[in-house]
Amino acid sequence: MKFDYDKKTDSLSVIFRNDEVDETEEIRPGVLADFNEEGMILSIEILNASKKVDSLNTLIFDNKSLELEVA
Repeated sequence: MKFDYDKKTDSLSVIFRNDEVDETEEIRPGVLADFNEEGMILSIEILNASKKVDSLNTLIFDNKSLELEVA
């Protein structure tokens, strides 16, 4: 799994697997999900992420907080 925040476009992507995108669906306003041909979710993109996500520089994994560098 890969997290990518683009400060210039204020978009946050969570990439679950690399595959060819067959369909993109807006599952909520400004939240896009990419699916492959088999319907498996490949990634989620959050537009205007700084307005929708409380903290873009902290990731909590297995109850441990990890500080991330936001470029």
